[in-house]
Amino acid sequence: MVVKGEESDRILELFLKIGLDERTARNTIANNKVTANLTAVVHEAALANGCDRAIGNLLYTVATKYPANALVHRPKLLEYVVSSKIKTPAQLEAAFSFLSNVASEEFKRNEFEEACGVGVEVSLEELTQTVNEIFEEYKAVILERRYRTNVGELFGSIRKKHPWADPKMAKQLVDAKMYELLGERTAADDEKPSKKKEKKEKPAKVEKAVVDETPAQPSEEELNPFSIFPAPEDNIKVHTEVSFSNGSVLRCYNTRERLDNHLKVTVGRVFTRFPPEPNGYLHIGHAKAMFVDFGLAKERGGCCYLRYDDTNPEAEKKEYINHIEEIVQWMGWEPFKITYTSDYFQELYELAVELIRRGHAYVDHQTPEEIKEYREKKMNSPWRDRPIAESLKLFDDMKRGLIEEGKATLRMKQDMQSDNFNMYDLIAYRIKFTPHPHAGDQWCIYPSYDYAHCIVDSLENITHSLCTLEFETRRASYYWLLHVLDLYQPYVWEYSRLNVTNTVMSKRKLNYIVTNKYVDGWDDPRLMTLAGLRRRGVTSTAINSFVRGIGITRSDCSMIRLDRLEYHIREELNKTAPRVLVVLHPLKVVITNLESGSVLDLDAKKWPDARTDDTSAFYKVPFSNVVYIERSDFRMKDSKDYYGLAPGKSALLRYAFPIKCTDVILADDKETVLEIRAEYDPSKKSKPKGVLHWVAEPSPGSDPLKIEVRLFDKLFNSENPAELDNWLTDLSPNSKVVVPNAYAVPSLGKAAVGDTFQFERLGYFTVDKDSTAEKLVFNRTVTLKDTYSKGGK
Repeated sequence: MVVKGEESDRILELFLKIGLDERTARNTIANNKVTANLTAVVHEAALANGCDRAIGNLLYTVATKYPANALVHRPKLLEYVVSSKIKTPAQLEAAFSFLSNVASEEFKRNEFEEACGVGVEVSLEELTQTVNEIFEEYKAVILERRYRTNVGELFGSIRKKHPWADPKMAKQLVDAKMYELLGERTAADDEKPSKKKEKKEKPAKVEKAVVDETPAQPSEEELNPFSIFPAPEDNIKVHTEVSFSNGSVLRCYNTRERLDNHLKVTVGRVFTRFPPEPNGYLHIGHAKAMFVDFGLAKERGGCCYLRYDDTNPEAEKKEYINHIEEIVQWMGWEPFKITYTSDYFQELYELAVELIRRGHAYVDHQTPEEIKEYREKKMNSPWRDRPIAESLKLFDDMKRGLIEEGKATLRMKQDMQSDNFNMYDLIAYRIKFTPHPHAGDQWCIYPSYDYAHCIVDSLENITHSLCTLEFETRRASYYWLLHVLDLYQPYVWEYSRLNVTNTVMSKRKLNYIVTNKYVDGWDDPRLMTLAGLRRRGVTSTAINSFVRGIGITRSDCSMIRLDRLEYHIREELNKTAPRVLVVLHPLKVVITNLESGSVLDLDAKKWPDARTDDTSAFYKVPFSNVVYIERSDFRMKDSKDYYGLAPGKSALLRYAFPIKCTDVILADDKETVLEIRAEYDPSKKSKPKGVLHWVAEPSPGSDPLKIEVRLFDKLFNSENPAELDNWLTDLSPNSKVVVPNAYAVPSLGKAAVGDTFQFERLGYFTVDKDSTAEKLVFNRTVTLKDTYSKGGK
């Protein structure tokens, strides 16, 4: 019997909630058996309210492939799927095989987890090493077949060694390795082989490997990382419980009346906030925070505040405020409104008075050292139980400047016996006789982050208060304060911090190396500050793509390798950066069979797939009898695996002619090469294997365009320098190498600050702000391939 009418619509809605696209959902409903199975699976997994698409796809596979003889164990499998302990199609297939053999017999978790790779994490480094080994094994075949190579065999070999590896990351590494080995695709790579050849080279087992490699799994771009967050109208449910030492439990939720009032103001829209402290420059970790806060609001058609958390008047600077606003816009985000915590100082003060009146705050006279000691011993302050009227008067005295700085604070009366140290009577207000950069000299008492943050979230009707996991223990204090003040309670959710290898992310450490001139300012291209990445030539698009690829998870033990970011940078710049010829370490080559003074204008491609009829895709390069090649592209002794120039050997000058080395001019030490003599082949009949980049004298006796090139590398030698006691000694002495006199083609002289190019065979480079009319300066953004694991530059 076919499902019809309202029942069909209800089931369609259910299937869409778990991430199926509409066409798949409707096709599924047309199949009664699959519909019944999938509906049962969704309810069995307790996901009738929806889930992210990745889990939804796994549920669909369970519904269609689960072994019928082991239905008794299906709930256990779904526990692993929902908790993401089983998260790949390969793990799921292994689970089916295991359960099919077990049938209705006893389910042994240890054996099951071992069979399905639960808890097995394959690092990017391990996967990279395996890919390199497999490419070395298949190198001859790949070089012969180029992009017609059946990559299914390659993926099959990878799966044999790492069956639980992330298939998307494996694909990225294989694609990058293919490009490294073969370069750009050519027209010949896209030519279809003859039918006879196609049949011959299509064995069944390889086809099977290809099918296995393409499971029903969404691509990174198709994933919706924001689907895990509830709708604003659902913020009436209990989602946090705060346990007190007396045995009572605070169940955090909004009353229907309070939520309805909130929804009237927001019209049911999502409201988030990006709340940086204006006490330093933003780094790549803030890029993830922006992606989460602004991204959720954008995805739901809502609004995101840019709110400066300016509760500390001694740390804020106008420089940082201006920088943050500029970087937010550069990252592609548009704030709904720019606010400051200091905009709410009056409301915060009035609520603090109300907190005292309700018996939930008191004025304390302990010193910072005494507060620390008492908190460690879980002891109440001697002033904790002072009369409410007395605290009200003293707090007013604090506000009017009648009490010295450091002689009094306002503390929240929370739970000194709690298991959560963030409930140990946190400070709400302290005295500081310091004018505020935004509020002026109106105040001499300032609220703490723990007091102000949650209240301003509520005042701004934030629907989703999103922050990193180190704030998770503050959730109890957050909800306690809103509860005792009878304020609307936003939905709070924490996600993992973004930690990248070979750098430091702590503001304190960043500030130290900047102020002590270990680096050249907050926008030094070696730093993971967003200003530094921008100066280095990294695009906001690449950063956002990198952050999206990581996802919004609560796994707090991940250290993301730097080369994963570099992969996204290369992906972006490969499409947007025009190619040019530059020689970093020039070696002079005199072409003896080309007339001195003769200059030929040759066409060079800006893009590897440039069409011959598109003149804008080419630029002119002069070719004369004096050219310069890279010093590393010449050897005195030749070898079979060497494709550069050597005595008696030929190489092709890219976009120009083959040349053959006929003589070498050495210095007095008989070792240093001063100059090479060569002959060129104007007919281009010779076909040398090696292709060299080069730059020629634009006119007789005049040097090519001179530029400065800065080669940046990882700032620290260790992957996690922050954990080292002597972290400063880990700074790499080779993190910045300056090449003062590189040679470039004349067309590069028109480049402007911020322009990015691919220097052929060298990497991607961006014009730096230090450039002058006399000399351009280029920063290396990233190499053409990963060299960190090889210790290169």
